[in-house]
Order: sequence, then C-alpha cells, then structure tokens
Amino acid sequence: MPGVVVGYVAKPEGEAALLRAVEEARLRDLSLVIVSSQHEEANEEWVRKTEADLAAARERLDASGVAYEIRHTVAGVGAADDLVEIAEETQADLLVIGVRRRSPVGKLILGTQAQRILLDAPCPVLAVKD
Repeated sequence: MPGVVVGYVAKPEGEAALLRAVEEARLRDLSLVIVSSQHEEANEEWVRKTEADLAAARERLDASGVAYEIRHTVAGVGAADDLVEIAEETQADLLVIGVRRRSPVGKLILGTQAQRILLDAPCPVLAVKD
C-alpha cells in the first residue's frame, strides 16, 4: 500500500522529519513507514539507545492516530540505499528526510546521503530542516 516513508534518527533533523511525515500522512490519508538505519559496526550501546529512541517515537506515533510501521535496518553502505529501496518496495507517494544546517562550504555540496536520496528516489522527496 502506498504511503509516506521517513528516515528517522533521534536528532533534531530526524525529529522534524518525523513530525512532518506524520502531518503529510494525515493530510494524504496514508500510512507511514519509519526507517531507522544502523551501521553494521554499531556497538551495543548505540543499539540500546536507538531502541529507546524508537520506543519514545512509538509513543508519539500511537498518539497521532496515523497507521505506521517501523523498519529497523542495518545499512552496509548507507541509509540512503535503505530509504530508496523501501520507498520503491512500498510504492511510496512521498519520502521525507531531515537535513541539518551546514557550513558555507557544506552548503555548496548537499550531504552525500541526502543527495543520493534526492537523485535516486522513485517518488517526490521532502527535505525538512530542524
């Protein structure tokens, strides 16, 4: 079933993306797929923190009234591949990502992951600032 896919990480830009994705899912009457990507080399402490962050996000999502699914993936290359793959698999109507402020030089080059998502996504991408 088509829906809204959002990349989530417990940082200001990830929280902003999640909030906007919930709004978009509600406006479009669609379900939501939250993607939390972990690096292959993540240690146990990082995994525990991520699980706690996702539990807190679940509480907010339950209160939102939007149907959702959380997918926790292990990214070998990067989260961009996971997001694009899941957007393709679910035939997403929209992909929401969070972006952060960058230095003046960084503004010339969008982050590698964000750039890959924008170029490879099979649907429109909404980039949200914190």
